[in-house]
Amino acid sequence: MSPGGCPHVNGFKVDNWKQNLRLIYQCFVWSGSAETRKRKAKSCICHMCGAHLNRLHSCLYCVFFACFAKKHIHEHAKSKRHNLAIDLLYGGIYCFMCQDYIYDKEMEQIAKDEQRKAWKMQGIGEKFSTWEPTKRELELLRHNPKRRRITSNCTIGLRGLINLGNTCFMNCIVQALTHTPLLRDFFLSDRHKCEMQSNSCLVCEMSQLFQEVTVFSEFYSGHRSPHIPFRLLHLVWTHARHLAGYEQQDAHEFLIAALDVLHRHCKDDNGKKANNPNHCNCIIDQIFTGGLQSDVTCQVCHGVSTTIDPFWDISLDLPGSSTPFWPLSPGGDLSALNGESHTTGATTLTDCLRRFTRPEHLGSSAKIKCSGCHSYQESTKQLTMKKLPIVACFHLKRFEHSAKLRRKITTYVSFPLELDMTPFMASSKESRMNGQYQQTVDPFNNDNKYSLFAVVNHQGTLESGHYTTFIRQHKDQWFKCDDAIITKASIKDVLDSEGYLLFYHKQFLEYE
Repeated sequence: MSPGGCPHVNGFKVDNWKQNLRLIYQCFVWSGSAETRKRKAKSCICHMCGAHLNRLHSCLYCVFFACFAKKHIHEHAKSKRHNLAIDLLYGGIYCFMCQDYIYDKEMEQIAKDEQRKAWKMQGIGEKFSTWEPTKRELELLRHNPKRRRITSNCTIGLRGLINLGNTCFMNCIVQALTHTPLLRDFFLSDRHKCEMQSNSCLVCEMSQLFQEVTVFSEFYSGHRSPHIPFRLLHLVWTHARHLAGYEQQDAHEFLIAALDVLHRHCKDDNGKKANNPNHCNCIIDQIFTGGLQSDVTCQVCHGVSTTIDPFWDISLDLPGSSTPFWPLSPGGDLSALNGESHTTGATTLTDCLRRFTRPEHLGSSAKIKCSGCHSYQESTKQLTMKKLPIVACFHLKRFEHSAKLRRKITTYVSFPLELDMTPFMASSKESRMNGQYQQTVDPFNNDNKYSLFAVVNHQGTLESGHYTTFIRQHKDQWFKCDDAIITKASIKDVLDSEGYLLFYHKQFLEYE
């Protein structure tokens, strides 16, 4: 949606549109009275599949209910050219031309008015108080008209970190985490409820880092003096003792250790107890956890055994390692889909993902007992993505450690600014033939599309090296974070870099 708002709402604002919109909110969204709630439960079903769930939306132009998750409301919008629909659970208005939920001041006011009326009818008052500036705050704004403008070279939200002695591995991960949008929002909204001593909780320290730097003009003011993360380093040493000391550590290992400690310290911060004891509702799992599906197929009876395991990152083998890399033909349609090029013969991120998700023959030395044959049989194993995380982190396995060999793999891997993970989903498995993917472009399907927002690089050798990070800042502005020094970077600088850890963020987020 453009900064000026959605240009398509004017087509809806004719005749008695306000009255019609109020009726929709009263009867099918907020439903204050028992009678309207019964009517909503009875009539609000998908007109295509008959489902009550799957995020029902109502067309604003005609009487038509359909589910958003299965794209039935999208089909209706496309065939009837009815571009606006309303979410019957949350009341948000979606524009199919903008492909986003939109904000319109008049519509928003109608939604708020009807929501207050519904809460009043239910006798529960307002659940949430909306923020409005006080008279004093408005007066201060009038007397202080000067504003800081965001420019292409603006460094608001960026601050260097002092290297405390071979701690570049920590600094580069801290920069990536502090620029993860949902994690930043969590810490800045003071949602962590600590049950530990504050001086021993890593989440409190991260929260303090965000809060202090905001209030005292650090990260989010563009303050030029670098921050000294000594408390953070002390807590890392305390809770991840294998990382203690001033030796150079692996940035990937630090990332996993940091996520693990943060996960343990902020478990169930939202106050909800999960129905599944193995499922966690903490902010770390909400953002970083995905589901990896493993299908083991018996070569005799073709029975399939499926398991799904959680993951925080995906480690990808590279050409040049001692592990044989699957000989791939140029990526064809799939590489073109993700904006990658084989013109220089370079391996792409898509190639690595194709290798990761290809069927693998386990061989006679790794026979598995088949539940169908009731005997040990040869089998094939295939990994696919059952559930994608909000933030997908790809670890390019550049450091090889074995009994005979310790070295760094410097193979260049081309990675895109935008990545479509649809071909690697478990749901796309049926369309794959011998490692070749058939992909059709669906402009309405943005569920599995990601945008690059951080790249961690390692320069040097296995014994002596240095970590830096590229961070995306407001739109396509990139900066290089080299400990205490932050400099402007071009998109070419980012895409030409070697790449060790690649952080991608989902372009569109769905309601839980």
